[in-house]
Parts: sequence; structure tokens; C-alpha cells
Amino acid sequence: MANLPAAEISADPALVGQLIREQRPDLAGLELHVAGSGWDNHIYRLGTDYAVRLPRRRSAAGLTANEQQWLPQLTAEVPITTSAPLFSGTPCELYPWPWSITRWFDGQDVSLQPRDRNTALADGLASFLNAFHRPAPPDYPRNPFRGGPLPERDRSVQERLDTGMVPHAVRVREVWSEAREAPGWPGPPLWLHGDLHAANLVSKDQALQAVIDFGDLTAGDPATDLAAAWLVFDAAGRTAFRAALGPQYDADPHIWQRARGWAVCLATVLLANSDDAPGLNLLGSETLMEILTNDREGTP
Repeated sequence: MANLPAAEISADPALVGQLIREQRPDLAGLELHVAGSGWDNHIYRLGTDYAVRLPRRRSAAGLTANEQQWLPQLTAEVPITTSAPLFSGTPCELYPWPWSITRWFDGQDVSLQPRDRNTALADGLASFLNAFHRPAPPDYPRNPFRGGPLPERDRSVQERLDTGMVPHAVRVREVWSEAREAPGWPGPPLWLHGDLHAANLVSKDQALQAVIDFGDLTAGDPATDLAAAWLVFDAAGRTAFRAALGPQYDADPHIWQRARGWAVCLATVLLANSDDAPGLNLLGSETLMEILTNDREGTP
């Protein structure tokens, strides 16, 4: 992606302010500031405690609807704060898609801090996953890119490895092939964050403050989220992370092999699709080095 996709709707401050006045008049007196735009959403800061997230594209509107439908109940009892909607804005004449007000987190984007500091986050992230990874109902939101069998991602991974944008592609292809051939998840579909990398974590005071951006929310193989062992941590951090998870995944002897494969999948996405986002490109590069320089189990 050479450039951020053009917004199909430009939600300027005047429009957002009007939405708040109409649907949350009790918050209308708070100052509103542009906080940035991502691939899917316009982001505003509302006062000191809130963020306003509005889809930039129609495809992202469905992701927002999924978050609004599922996240409040899914995260009600998890031990880590999340970006679950505090208020679900509804489509109207002014703005045709769902939009949300969430908490504003004043901590540090974990992708911007050195990996050797992330070991302190291992307990918090493990606690979040142990609580969040529970069986999903049959009508969970489907996501063709996350949570399924690794062989279903083979064509996409191979295409990214052929772009020339992924270093050490020959060795990465070998690691991917090994993971792709591992037996699949034997259990029921578990709820998944779906995009659990360092840029979707917030730290504060050397602890995990929040898990954010559940746009890829789905259910399936928990190895998808356990790829965070490489996407977030260095070798020491992986050891602490796996220890903090405890025995929850021990019944599947192949889960870490698949998790490493998911780390390859997501790292190649970051490398091949973030030439306009240096921070995400660096995250992909660091993750790839962790995959290639440490053992297959994710321990030192």
C-alpha cells in the first residue's frame, strides 16, 4: 500500500461535533481534537478521557459494527482494559455508518518502545488472553484472514514473499512451510483479537495498560493471537509470556509451531504493506528477526 486508502467519507471536526451534540449531548461541551487517521478509522480525542472512532471506508463500518455488538460483553470481565465501545453511535443522515466513543489511553504505544522493556507486559497480556480465549457462539463474526487453518493463508504469504519486500525470503519460506504443515487446532473456535501486535497494545508505568483495535475480531485457532510471542517480545519476553500463560494450551502440542507461522503471516503483511508507515514496517522487520534467530518453540 503505497498510500493510505482515500477516505470514502471525510469526518471533519464540525461533523463529529454535530454527531456528538445529537447523540451524546452530555459530552458536547468537551473539547474535540483530531488525533489522526488509520487505515480504517478517523480518530478524535474528546476531552481528556474519551476517543471517537469513525470508519473512513464502508468496509470498516462492518468491523465497527462487530466491535459494538460483541466487545462490551466479551471484555466486561477481562483483567485488562480495552478499547471496547463505551457508546455506540448509530447511522444517521449526517453520517451513514456506526461510530463509537471509547476510552482514551494516555500511555505508550508499545511498538514505539524497545522490545527488552516488553517483558514487563508478559503477565498482563497472558492474563488478557487466558480470559478472552473462550469458546465463541456459532454466529461469531467471520474473518477470512484470521483464525483459520494456516494452509488457507499460503497463497497470500507466498505472494508477499515474492514481492522482494520481505528480507531473507528463502529462510522465511522454509519456516512458513514447516508451520503450515503442522496439525490444526483440535478444539472449538475461541474468541480472538485477530491483530495482536505491539502497535495495538498500550503500556503505562511498566505494565500493560490496554489492548486496543479489535477490528479483526473473530474466532478460531488461538495460535493466531499467540503469535504475539514474536510480534511483541524478544526471547526473554517470550519465555515470560509462555510461563505466564500457564497450562491453558498444553493439550495442543503443535500450537506454538502454528503460532510461529501466524507470526510469519502477520510480519510479512507488515513488511509488504507498510511502506508508508515506517513504524509498522520496523515492527515487521523486528518480528522477522525474532522468528529467524530464535528456536521454533519461541523460547531462548
